[in-house]
Amino acid sequence: MSEGRTSFGALLRDLRVARSLTIEGLAEASGMSVRGIGDLERGRRAAPQRRTVAALADGLGLAETEREKLLAAARTGRATGYSPAGVHAFPRGVDDFVGREPELRRLADLAAADRTPGGQAVVVAVSGAPGAGKTTLALHASRQLAGAFPHGQLMIDLSGTDEEPPPAAELMVSVLKALGTPDRDLAKAGPAGRPELYRRVLAERRCLLVLDNARDEAQVRPLLPGAGPAMVIVTSRRMLTGLDAVHRIPLGELSPAEAAEFLTLLIGKERAAAEPDALADVARRCGHLALALRIAGNWLATRTGWTVRRLADRLGHAERRLDALTAGDVRVSGAFDLSYRQLTATAARMFRRLALVPGPDASAALAAQLTGQELFDAEDTLEELVEAGLLGSRADRYRLHDLLRLYAQARLTAEEFGPAADASRQALHRWLLETAVVAGRWYEPDHGAPPASWRGTVDLSSAERARHWLQAEGANWLAALRAAARDGDHATVVRVAEALHWFSDQWLFWGHWPEVFGTAARSAQALGDPLVEATQLNYHAWAVTLCEGRPRDSLPLSAAALTAARRAGDPVQQAWAHHYASWAHRLLHEPDEAFAAADRAAEMFREADDAVGLLQVLHGRAMTLEVEKRDEEALTAFQDVVVLLDEAGAQMEPHSAVITRLGALAGIGQCSGRLGRWDEAVDHLEAAIALCRSSGNTGLEGRNLLLLVDALLASGRPERARQALAHCAGLGPDANPEIVARARERLAGWEER
Repeated sequence: MSEGRTSFGALLRDLRVARSLTIEGLAEASGMSVRGIGDLERGRRAAPQRRTVAALADGLGLAETEREKLLAAARTGRATGYSPAGVHAFPRGVDDFVGREPELRRLADLAAADRTPGGQAVVVAVSGAPGAGKTTLALHASRQLAGAFPHGQLMIDLSGTDEEPPPAAELMVSVLKALGTPDRDLAKAGPAGRPELYRRVLAERRCLLVLDNARDEAQVRPLLPGAGPAMVIVTSRRMLTGLDAVHRIPLGELSPAEAAEFLTLLIGKERAAAEPDALADVARRCGHLALALRIAGNWLATRTGWTVRRLADRLGHAERRLDALTAGDVRVSGAFDLSYRQLTATAARMFRRLALVPGPDASAALAAQLTGQELFDAEDTLEELVEAGLLGSRADRYRLHDLLRLYAQARLTAEEFGPAADASRQALHRWLLETAVVAGRWYEPDHGAPPASWRGTVDLSSAERARHWLQAEGANWLAALRAAARDGDHATVVRVAEALHWFSDQWLFWGHWPEVFGTAARSAQALGDPLVEATQLNYHAWAVTLCEGRPRDSLPLSAAALTAARRAGDPVQQAWAHHYASWAHRLLHEPDEAFAAADRAAEMFREADDAVGLLQVLHGRAMTLEVEKRDEEALTAFQDVVVLLDEAGAQMEPHSAVITRLGALAGIGQCSGRLGRWDEAVDHLEAAIALCRSSGNTGLEGRNLLLLVDALLASGRPERARQALAHCAGLGPDANPEIVARARERLAGWEER
């Protein structure tokens, strides 16, 4: 009701008191019941019809002016409705609302859309995890959209998280009363006719109806209007997948910037500006979840003596974070409890055990290992958790929000006996590492496809599928490898690292290969096997040189590998140690040392009849010539490598051959360019890039694309150069981040021309 108007109930009471009448006295004078008059004065009943107002006016003895005033208040009350229990007109929102701009724009667009006569009412389902801010969004939107709904905005709390939420029939009556439906119409319709009356009334009103905190589709479906100009916003922790013809708005956490802004509104700009890093830490440890941020902000707002850093440090203890996110009777864990209690036993078990996943997300195949379910059953259980708002999903990956992970861990500790959880964790780690070995061996010489006897739950039927699995589960199998090393399972650590050696070329800039091979080298040393130690130390030297760009730090590793290989009496690993030392010296612009080490490696590989190793050394020697700007010699050396590859044919392992060939082609392209043979340079660089793409080697593709850009510019093809630069700038996370950054910088400068 707008300001300046008096509600019917308040006016009736004022008139009665002015005449010194009790409710009983007015009841006797008007012929109405005491209860009926009391409900009217307190706003618990809809404003009465004209004959009821006339009876009250007669009982009060009103003059014509006062009678008309009472009638006008009754008409206003019938137009705007009133607020019985659970229903609020113009509900109270919050002033510290932040973000959600795309969601608010979409709601505004839906509210403003033209409705065809007889068309369906607009229904919007807003879903999200407990504490995501669904109700707050609905309230804020209601305030913004008020002008589009002249017949009112109503909110009904469906109490979906209660054990026994109110029945739909009761809620229908509440809405009908709020919209001013006369009692006689309700009585005439009776229980059986009220759904039809409900739909008819809503079909006549351009109103906004918020159905808050829905339990499931069955609770919501009877409350949705059919045709008409009304708009309904349903909020629920569940996705309500079973509802048809609805617009869906999933609500996630706030962005880091929005979370910081939200906290700033709660604690004040001066306090927030004084400790921006601590504020960001608080936001991060709240998982950017709206409810957690509000609790943290309210905590600081009521404890002015606390620094922001003090709360950030308090939230830094993961095992106590949920307990710390409590303000009065509002608890983050309490919001989670309500959803958890509604899960089936199978879903609750899956939810708890997802806390055992070491990485940020999981596949259905991984989750199946936690519960022992068949793959499709595990997928159904995961989708139940997604539907309940307790699990996020993207493509074929499932992710627990950070705070929900802590909650799941707490439930696991409380409900499952320690050894059972440990056994589940160990089984998961075994599965991860066993699958990593089988997947990695696709890229190993003399291995390839899984053996016919292998029975896994993951499709590893091709090298590409194996690569996808290794990358998708990288954080998980790496954590399992760390656990195996901690537990002293050194044989497993070495086996996994060895199986992934050749695959590492496909994922150069993952960032963890030095750790993988360094861990394996320490495990080999613990096993007392100098040959295995030498092998893993050589891999470690390679990773430190190429993946981290620290050639000086790699030299002690290749020297240690040489020592271990000599103890083992193995010439091949000695040759590899010389090769990696040569590589490091080349990058350090120490050509004499680089050539000497390469020549020694080549000699030892020839004596051992190791074609793969010899090709790598010859390729490395050609690159040293290139670095030293001895371009004619380098060009010939690279061409010799290609000839040797062609001669080796099927004797070379395919992935090794591809890596060597694309490197040689790129070398020919770079040398040709420096010699002014730009067309030849473009041809060879494009051939190298094609090999990168066909083999999925994004890391080397970026480097070669930048070389191609220069060659294309020099050969007078600027538009093709710009396209190559744009492609390089758009490479994904598997590319060298420095290369991508350089490409983006050059592209930005290009577009400013």
